[in-house]
Amino acid sequence: MDNKESARPKLTRESLREAIRIFEYIRPYRWQFIFGLFLLFLGSTVFLVFPKIIGQMLDVAQGKVSADIDLRQIGFWLIAILVFQGVVSYLRVMMFAQVSEKGTADIRVALYRRLISLPIVFFEKTRVGELVSRLTNDIEKLYNTFYFILAEFLRQIIILVGGIGVLLWMSAKLAGVMLATFPVIVIGAMFFGRWVRKLSKERQNKLAETNTILDETLQSIHAVKAFTNELFESRRYGRSNESVVGVSMRYAKGRAVFAVFIITMLFGALFFVIGFGMYMVQTNQITAGDLIAFVTYTAVIGGSIASLGNFYTELVGTVGATERVREILKSPTEAEERPRGNMEAGRLRGNISFEHVRFAYPTRPDVDVLKDVSLEIPAGKKVALVGQSGAGKSTIMQLLLQFHFPAEGQIFVDGRNIFDYELESYRANFAIVPQEVILFGGTIRENILYGKPDATEEEIIDAAKQANAWTFISRFPEKLETVVGERGIKLSGGQRQRIAIARAILRNPSILLLDEATSSLDAESEKVVQEALNNLMEGRTSIIIAHRLATVRDVDCIYVLESGQIAEQGTHEELSLLPDGVYSSLARLQFDSQAVSR
Repeated sequence: MDNKESARPKLTRESLREAIRIFEYIRPYRWQFIFGLFLLFLGSTVFLVFPKIIGQMLDVAQGKVSADIDLRQIGFWLIAILVFQGVVSYLRVMMFAQVSEKGTADIRVALYRRLISLPIVFFEKTRVGELVSRLTNDIEKLYNTFYFILAEFLRQIIILVGGIGVLLWMSAKLAGVMLATFPVIVIGAMFFGRWVRKLSKERQNKLAETNTILDETLQSIHAVKAFTNELFESRRYGRSNESVVGVSMRYAKGRAVFAVFIITMLFGALFFVIGFGMYMVQTNQITAGDLIAFVTYTAVIGGSIASLGNFYTELVGTVGATERVREILKSPTEAEERPRGNMEAGRLRGNISFEHVRFAYPTRPDVDVLKDVSLEIPAGKKVALVGQSGAGKSTIMQLLLQFHFPAEGQIFVDGRNIFDYELESYRANFAIVPQEVILFGGTIRENILYGKPDATEEEIIDAAKQANAWTFISRFPEKLETVVGERGIKLSGGQRQRIAIARAILRNPSILLLDEATSSLDAESEKVVQEALNNLMEGRTSIIIAHRLATVRDVDCIYVLESGQIAEQGTHEELSLLPDGVYSSLARLQFDSQAVSR
């Protein structure tokens, strides 16, 4: 866990302001929230009646009350109050449930919409696990706050203030004794308990480190044995266990001291208050019933003080979660961050031009990936980008899709700077078939429809046929309703590629991007997929990234990239004739002399 995650959130004016702003999401349910708060106050006030009734029952039983009242009447009143308290509690829980469920659902949807609209660079800088945590753990903290913690925090404050007021009304002298001793001991116990919990957490962290060593060793047992490091790993595991024992003993000592503190101080204070109360009973300053009620109120107040400490910690944690959620909600989206251009793209022809483009990724600003790149791709032509890994091929595609902004130079499509176009209508002209196709875990139909959500049944089947996918789809019992499994795991690599091609065909793009679309397939699957790709590329501007040069022999132009620059350009035949060229060197590595001569 990094420092940012492990750092304890602090209450500041800004953090509180951010926490209050999150309440805008429960504004539509404010009347349920207000009614819930009213019921909370009513229920907490009624709760304070119970200790007094218990004490009065004792006084009636002892004949210390002269009023015309008996235990049966008190019992009826107690039942009526219990029923009323039950109804109030039910309505309060339902009110807060509506606020918490609907409010957090709105926050979750707003956070998700903001997340998927953020620029690619945000996801390159942020771990996916952290984002998932914000959509789950942080939202769950907000849910618990709206549903339980905030209500209970306010409830305990009402009980604490109301309980102290009742005690002062019953006996100011005994209340003074209680307030001088018991709350101080309770607060001390809370801090003591927090110290013990800290030791417990430290022990768990040390134990986790030990388990990590165990897991790593067993996962890499072949390497351990190959390097004869059994003794080294045994010593490492032993040292880790020794540190666990050291922390555990400190934790045990803390628990022991805490137990002594509870027995001697907390119970001692309680017995002192009870003893002083008995003296007042003996001297007829209060009745036995009042003493029972007083002790009960004291216990309730002690519980409220302890609960307030725990709920305060939870609320501080919620403030931290709110800051993390608000950080995403305030992040500028792609449309907000990019240079303003709102011209509707419509149906583009696909004339592409890069002019002196230089680019470095924001995560690696000191490394230029593209250096003064200029290229021309006429509409409807097939162009290949080849070169070693890291030469900048995929970067050209990402810049064309406006995932990033070039540091220098300009990119034009149909004679206009790409940032002049409205983003959504511009990207609607593109389709991409990647090397590693990631399908969604739904049905084949849903995955093909991702290219055009409003497509008809005939359009889906026609796209599947053009992609050479209908043959295997029709063999499945459920056909288009076949569930592909998580990330398409139930389909073969070739089947996933053809589903991706069908999706792209259904989208009917002006510009097609193929990123190593057949590199991971066997020969038979590659032939079928290549036929589908040829159908897809017909009449469209197509940019193909390929390491296997056999797949780009028939393109109109090949751009060879080396170290972020265009080293060569031409057809396969032209580039193969350059004896010391980069392309011919790559070709010799992949083709035998007979294939090259052809």
